[in-house]
Amino acid sequence: MAEPPLPLPDDLSDVPKQRRPRHIAVIMDGNGRWAQRRGLPRIEGHRRGVASVRRVTAECSRLGIEQLTLYCLSSENWKRPQEELDFLMRLLEQYMVEERGTIRDRNIRLAVIGRREGIPADALREMDKTVAMSRDNTGLTLCLAINYGGRAELVDAVRAITRRVQAGELQPDQVTEAVVSAHLYTSGMPDPDLLIRTASEMRVSNFLLWQISYAELWVTDLCWPDFDEQQLHAAIRSFASRDRRFGGLARPAFPG
Repeated sequence: MAEPPLPLPDDLSDVPKQRRPRHIAVIMDGNGRWAQRRGLPRIEGHRRGVASVRRVTAECSRLGIEQLTLYCLSSENWKRPQEELDFLMRLLEQYMVEERGTIRDRNIRLAVIGRREGIPADALREMDKTVAMSRDNTGLTLCLAINYGGRAELVDAVRAITRRVQAGELQPDQVTEAVVSAHLYTSGMPDPDLLIRTASEMRVSNFLLWQISYAELWVTDLCWPDFDEQQLHAAIRSFASRDRRFGGLARPAFPG
């Protein structure tokens, strides 16, 4: 009889740091479905989802991940019922206030990408306070995509570049990939290495369309409120085992 496989370490000590992703992006899907399956209102799923945000942020910080980007609210989500949207905005404001101590203690730098239009003034005020308070922190960058759409981001970048061309600051043949990247909301941030999506959906939903060109994808059937450190470790191990060629030749695979 074959010996049972040894359990994997729960601290990722078996995964070399050079094989871990620098930047993890997450499409946090399934909050509403999680709640409905339990006979709860959809807003309860969003409330439970915040607990998963805290767990995953803390673990990425502990592991030394450089950046974690979370898809919190898409520009298409404004089509949802007003009651749900109002709750999400209150939840956003509450999160910005309550997490300041953790952000300070863990040396996390908060960033927010997306358009500000439509977000209530109170939520914007607390968001700006937390971003400013953490600006000089040097640990994990926690980037929240709020009222974000990948196509809208590209449109805004094209508009900014066009204005520079019209002003004579740039010639059309000077518009390179680097110039485009510098005009995105994520300017100065590394592109995601790993894109995680929960709730089994097999699409990218207008998220970081330019930035995820070479990201590895990892999808789980679990809804976001059930996503925990164990699932994060599974995604990182999967990433570490993949052959990322970027159009070149294969590299030795991580034996896990």
